[in-house]
Amino acid sequence: MSLENTLTTRSGGQCELCKASEGLSVYAIQPQSNGGPDQSAYLCAQCVGQIEHTETMDANHWRCLNDSMWSPSIPVQVLAWRLLNRLSGEGWPQDLLDLMYLDDDSLLWAKALGDGLSDDLKVQHRDSNGVVLTAGDTVVLIKDLTVKGANFTAKRGTAVRGISLVQDNAEQIEGRVNGQQIVILTQFVKKS
Repeated sequence: MSLENTLTTRSGGQCELCKASEGLSVYAIQPQSNGGPDQSAYLCAQCVGQIEHTETMDANHWRCLNDSMWSPSIPVQVLAWRLLNRLSGEGWPQDLLDLMYLDDDSLLWAKALGDGLSDDLKVQHRDSNGVVLTAGDTVVLIKDLTVKGANFTAKRGTAVRGISLVQDNAEQIEGRVNGQQIVILTQFVKKS
């Protein structure tokens, strides 16, 4: 079964946040590692637009989080937590956050992008030049790296596409080199 079919079944053919039934698509929740249904949500275009462009957020639209925060789907709970944190200055979202419970792993995932944290508490991944890295970026190795346990050397100049960020360590990213998923120290890469 395709990812979209799986999410359509899980959501009942509705946006998993606001219950709209038009313009639905798969939304990968960052940072992700496999892009499967356990790391994705089925959302309408209006929700996606407001998530990705925070300056357009309409607090009244997000009153739907009162219901969706109780979803049995962990990705939906993570999104609801992030959105409630973004809106916490409105008053009512903070009341919902106080009621919400996420297990430790889900809370770590929800906090991975720094929603609701002050700038000095956010985990930021930076390359060797100090440029902030985000999930999905392409980086280039600036040094030959011996990959332990894989019996190969990742050569300087190798492009690593579609990186993912190690959530709790700002000095590590993950990416595919020579067909293998490896952990790379940020000090040995530059954003391209």
